[in-house]
Amino acid sequence: MTDPRAALADRLFDGLLGAMELQTVHLGLQLGLYAALRAAPLTAAELAKAAGADERYAREWLEQQATAGLLGVDDAAAAPDARRYALDAGTAEVLLDEASPFYFGTPAGLAHGLASTLDGVQEAFRSGGGVPYADFGPHIRHGIAGFNRPMFAHQLATEWFPAVPGLVEKLTGAAVLDLGCGLGHSSVAMALAYPSVTVRGVDLDEASVAGARRTAAAAGVADRVSFTRGDAAEVTGSYDVVTIFEALHDMSDPVGTLRAARAALAPGGMVVVADDKALERFTPGAEPVERLILAFSVLHCLPATRAENGPTAHGTALRPDTLRAWAAAAGFTEADVLDVPNDFFRFYRLAH
Repeated sequence: MTDPRAALADRLFDGLLGAMELQTVHLGLQLGLYAALRAAPLTAAELAKAAGADERYAREWLEQQATAGLLGVDDAAAAPDARRYALDAGTAEVLLDEASPFYFGTPAGLAHGLASTLDGVQEAFRSGGGVPYADFGPHIRHGIAGFNRPMFAHQLATEWFPAVPGLVEKLTGAAVLDLGCGLGHSSVAMALAYPSVTVRGVDLDEASVAGARRTAAAAGVADRVSFTRGDAAEVTGSYDVVTIFEALHDMSDPVGTLRAARAALAPGGMVVVADDKALERFTPGAEPVERLILAFSVLHCLPATRAENGPTAHGTALRPDTLRAWAAAAGFTEADVLDVPNDFFRFYRLAH
């Protein structure tokens, strides 16, 4: 029988190794090392020249990456300066192709962003204050967006929206309000999938709104997709559909947001919420997705929400009963959990 102390030590060692290897991946992405290797196998000297890096550092990084199994090497027995390293096509797609359904180059940036703000979170634990979202910086902003982008691009129109009763029919010529839009990938995905819709995205973070406008322009839909910096609890207008993707749990006034969304609905309109797929009840010793949700809540979501000084600081683990209670308080008479298979999101349809 394994000693539980040894098992815990092994688990912590695995966590340390994973964290350190993520940081080396972050270096490779930020310095353009993977991008250079994608073009052709390279020696350390060739990589240093191609990426504008120091040769000795490049060699050490290449050896570490090959040791970790992320790069191939033509002849491990060759002299260090003679070894040629290669990035295979599958690894390149996962790390570099943001439009790929297999893209997962985000964890390295997310881990870096969370670590860089840990001192601020530690102080918030003592003071009861918060850490403003903007303080988490571009790595968190782009990391969250990059994590979700493949799902928006490849699942929103093919799996998610067809599973919402009456939604696809309602989108013909619809005006859509996308609350908590971040860098705009959800808004753009809707515009690309449904050419007759217009979408207004709203987000409280100024840098995200600026980035969202660039996202729409790059996708060629800026004529139908606009973005506004604002508080989701104070939106006005008339919309056929309101969407909130992985943002409601971060809002400091979720009931106020849902109340504003309900007031903005045109007759017969609906609100679609997708939020993190937390278990239905608190579960010690839970599976990995639940552990990820609670860790992200401690390190990011709760501190960022508390910095807004609103009436609610919920955290990431939004369970169905809580969302139903918020919806009822906001005046919705229907709050249905939808049968949409997804590892990370749970989907809701709200109507009144």
